[in-house]
Amino acid sequence: MEKFGKSQSVGRVEDVRLLTGHGRYVDDIAPEGALFAYFLRASVAHGEITDLDVDDARQMPGVHLIVTLDDLEAAGVKIGLGGVTVKNQDGSKGAAPERPMLARARVRHVGEAVAMIVADSLISAKDAAEAIVLEIDDLPVHVDLAIGGDPIHPEAPENLAFDWILGDVPAVETAIAAADHVVRAEVFDNRIIVNAMEPRGCFAEVVDGRLHLAFGGQGVWGMKDDLARHFDLPKDEIRVTNPDVGGGFGMKGMRYPEYFVVAHAARVLGRPVRWMSDRTEAMLTDNAGRDLVTTATIAFDANYRITAYHLDTIANMGAYNSQFAQPIQTELFAKVMMGTYDVQTACMRTRGIFTNTTPVDAYRGAGRPEAIFVLERVMDEAARQLGLDPWQLRETNFIAPDKFPYTSVTGVTYDVGEFAKVLNTAAGAADRDGFATRKAASAGEGKLRGQGLCYYIESILGDPSETTSVAFVDDGALIYVGTQSNGQGHETVYAKFLSDHTGIPVERIAVIQGDSDQIAEGGGTGGSRSVTVQNTATLATVDVMVTAFSAFLAEHENVDAGAVSFDDERFRIAGSNLTPTMLEVADLAREAGRDELLSHTARITLDARSFPNGAHIAEVEIDPETGVVTVDRYTVVDDFGNLINPMLAEGQVHGGVAQGIGQALTEHVVFDADGQLLTATFMDYGMPRANALPMISFATEPTPSVNNPMGMKGCGEAGTVGALAAVANAVIDALWEVGVRQIDMPFTPHRVWQAIEAAKDDSAAA
Repeated sequence: MEKFGKSQSVGRVEDVRLLTGHGRYVDDIAPEGALFAYFLRASVAHGEITDLDVDDARQMPGVHLIVTLDDLEAAGVKIGLGGVTVKNQDGSKGAAPERPMLARARVRHVGEAVAMIVADSLISAKDAAEAIVLEIDDLPVHVDLAIGGDPIHPEAPENLAFDWILGDVPAVETAIAAADHVVRAEVFDNRIIVNAMEPRGCFAEVVDGRLHLAFGGQGVWGMKDDLARHFDLPKDEIRVTNPDVGGGFGMKGMRYPEYFVVAHAARVLGRPVRWMSDRTEAMLTDNAGRDLVTTATIAFDANYRITAYHLDTIANMGAYNSQFAQPIQTELFAKVMMGTYDVQTACMRTRGIFTNTTPVDAYRGAGRPEAIFVLERVMDEAARQLGLDPWQLRETNFIAPDKFPYTSVTGVTYDVGEFAKVLNTAAGAADRDGFATRKAASAGEGKLRGQGLCYYIESILGDPSETTSVAFVDDGALIYVGTQSNGQGHETVYAKFLSDHTGIPVERIAVIQGDSDQIAEGGGTGGSRSVTVQNTATLATVDVMVTAFSAFLAEHENVDAGAVSFDDERFRIAGSNLTPTMLEVADLAREAGRDELLSHTARITLDARSFPNGAHIAEVEIDPETGVVTVDRYTVVDDFGNLINPMLAEGQVHGGVAQGIGQALTEHVVFDADGQLLTATFMDYGMPRANALPMISFATEPTPSVNNPMGMKGCGEAGTVGALAAVANAVIDALWEVGVRQIDMPFTPHRVWQAIEAAKDDSAAA
């Protein structure tokens, strides 16, 4: 892949535009004169709406429209938002209560939208909201991560959304009973708020009789399908666009109520309508991430090989099923449930619960970070309880290279892997041998030092199909892609990749994305799929182009088609000194009136997924007097297969690690007993700061995937998948020597200090 300068680090071409304030985000491009939308939201977590009077508000200055649920239904809008369900262990479907676009009779979480005001200005809309009479009779609130409580939905007794199971439970229980060693651990995965740099927003307009919705998202085609369904519109009467998007992380891949209500208002008024959430509104309404607790049981034989693995999870769905919440903590979790270990006896039970909190859905990794966090925490716990080296325990249980392709206990086939090789490289990169010296130096300063290892694997997700189109224009070429950049650098990667395989100068290639009118279909961005599927489709499109241009050249030069070849830069004709570039051949075709040769398309479907994997090693230093945890060193060695742009891959890892460290050390959503969000501003919610992050060492030890022609494995979510357990294991390692045996994320100074003091008290009492 490195021939002729391919797979080299190339700076991002979009950065100058974005960093100098020339980005075109959805709030920058709203049509001139667009009206402003504002949502009246529930201020209580659970209650019956006894009065909703908007008559006075409709008469307020500057108000053009107020929308309630009754208005939507009177207009024929299908108001129930869909959510995928999983099967219960008895074969029935998980609960699927209605999630209305605006509250129907009852509110179920603070921030739930009750009505929308459209006015000349945002201030006028907010003033009108104050004039709305909204009375809500409180109902009992359920916020605990537990089954039971007063029901939030009649479809879900005991607030149980689903009871899902996978695996041979009796076989696992028998293996555990017969094991030489059994270790159990309860692992809590704290809820976080995604907090993309750009909050959610949209505008809608009707242009030439067609509905146009622009929103900050991760793809346009799902939204187009949903608009057609909810408004009963032909798809050719809808256009959906994504402009520049300031961070997505899974959260912006979902369809939210606001987008549909804004679109309805634009259709009713015949004028553009815009909406942008503020930060607290985003914290109250954006899908949250994680929020589950798992009891893990792992069994070993006398030689410390794993013989069985049992998981029992309770996962918070929030007040409603979000789009993919149910499968994330079941089917997606299970894809890598057994990680990199050679175990064929495992089972998993997950019960989802409804609570009076914001809905939960995908956050960077979507199920795979949760699975690896539990597995790698319990592996570390086993090593401690059994007196073993945690690195050696992992290596003892790795799937051997000669067992690939390897089908896991949950039916997922890993194509390739050399886990011990990657781990050995990581030991050197992290200077594992020097840890004892560093630990002694920390102790000399009164500090505790710990080292934590996580060996992760993840499965690339999303649609395995993708389309690339290339069109030749007077000044170069346009490449149309079905994915959507949220800041990953797609404009750089796709243009450079096409340039590498065609010889078209990269500065003469423009990337077109996020427009359902210009791109007929696409899978959007999510699950680390983008570069692998999109560039595979580009390779196929290049083949189409080369074939078509070769035939044209042969005809033009009156030679046999077999005499024409292409070397990724120029066409060559046997026996001729003609060596035209692809752009020159396109010009020839244009001059000859062969316009059909100026646009080429190919669609591919990958037969199987790829599986990024790697080792994360964190070292932390803890001040026992204050409980402050400092991540002092962080090393990553990944197997991403062949890399397209190593620098951008490293940047993806850095961002993922930062989000993992944030969840581990500072980020935590707190609701009080009444369901009020106590962490609804950046004053209260602990986002990681630059001074909390170390320099992150990154290296690769590739084993190319055999499931795509480039040997890639994807990298977008890997940093977060590996970071959680690496940091948690390091913190436990540091605290172990002072008697702390159990502590949950986030490892805030107060929580760590309390754990240390409690351990002192326990020691004194003993």
